[in-house]
Amino acid sequence: MPIAIKDLGSATAGLRVTSGSELYGDYTPDYDSHTVRRIRAAGFVIVGKTSSPELGIVPVTEPRRFGPTRNPWDRERTPGGSSGGSGAAVAAGMVPLAHGSDGGGSLRIPAACCGLVGLKASRGRISRGPDAGDSFLATDGVLTHTVADTAAVLDLLSGYEPGDATWAPPPYEPFTLTAARSPGRLRVGLMLQAPLEADLDPLAEQAARDCADLLEHLGHDVGEIEPPERFAGLFEVFTDAWAALVGLGVGYGERVSGRKAGPDNLEPLTLALHERALATPSSEYMRSIVVLQRAARDWIERSTAWDLILTPALAKRPLRVGELDTCAPEPMATFNDSSRFTPYTPFVNVTGQPAIALPVYEGPDGLPLAVQLIGQPLGEGLLLSVAAQLEAEARWNLRRPPTAP
Repeated sequence: MPIAIKDLGSATAGLRVTSGSELYGDYTPDYDSHTVRRIRAAGFVIVGKTSSPELGIVPVTEPRRFGPTRNPWDRERTPGGSSGGSGAAVAAGMVPLAHGSDGGGSLRIPAACCGLVGLKASRGRISRGPDAGDSFLATDGVLTHTVADTAAVLDLLSGYEPGDATWAPPPYEPFTLTAARSPGRLRVGLMLQAPLEADLDPLAEQAARDCADLLEHLGHDVGEIEPPERFAGLFEVFTDAWAALVGLGVGYGERVSGRKAGPDNLEPLTLALHERALATPSSEYMRSIVVLQRAARDWIERSTAWDLILTPALAKRPLRVGELDTCAPEPMATFNDSSRFTPYTPFVNVTGQPAIALPVYEGPDGLPLAVQLIGQPLGEGLLLSVAAQLEAEARWNLRRPPTAP
């Protein structure tokens, strides 16, 4: 089975790792990350690497080093990011599935843009080693056409690796079995207002409402809910935490390439976030993590009244190529604009819950129209089971872009 690996973070023995940046040069590790090792051990054949934005910062895939990746459904549109190269490769029929990662929506956003299934697993479910320790925001995963494929790969990738500081307890049965079972009657909360300030496209709202109706048709109870209150006004706090991750990526690039980071090898947005990280005291960074954790606890406690939360996957239709410019004169304005495109995904990385983007519909513009389902902590099995129900009704696995085989 051929597979492609996202060119961000995960070490691939004998294959170049650039993280979309000139800073990394032609760095080629001689070892695999735990995720890549498990992929090889399962019998997958790695056929190449897929593009990502520089250090995975923005939800579009247009790194200065390699140029834009385009959406097979409409080549004037983005496939999303940061796993946009993987999303485009699967949607175009180049590979049946591809590896990706998700630190703020980076699997779910390309899935929504490209008409695919994108699952962000629970925090600690998949090891980020050996290079990364505990990961507060990010996890690995895959982009696929079907829920069954996603469940099967989750069974392969999940589990403790020696040296992991924390890890999610194993499920009571393989995810493939749970995904194939009926979930029973569930309580589903429909959340249309985003945790971050953003205007919601009418098509995105209608898709979420139509999916709510479909879930009721399938026997579930659906009611509207409000967004997590404590996340309102926390964008700057999240940005501090995000900047610290960018700083780690820049530091790693300097180490493996022997180069000094600067405007000649980093995009302006990357440099701005890196400089923000350097200017933020360690105590302020730790405070940001504590504030985010407190908000996460509050939301999870309130959301236990519901088995699942349903939201739009994106607030806008897939952006046009060039609409988010990481080399703009005011790069942080680009970062702020990106949050208005994807306001429903990052807070789930903060809470550590599992979430999945599903291309339930196709819009009148011919582009996929997706929703997001959020599960309870460690609830991937139930999430996959409901997703399989929706797939059987919507049959998105049969849809392909006009240019795909």
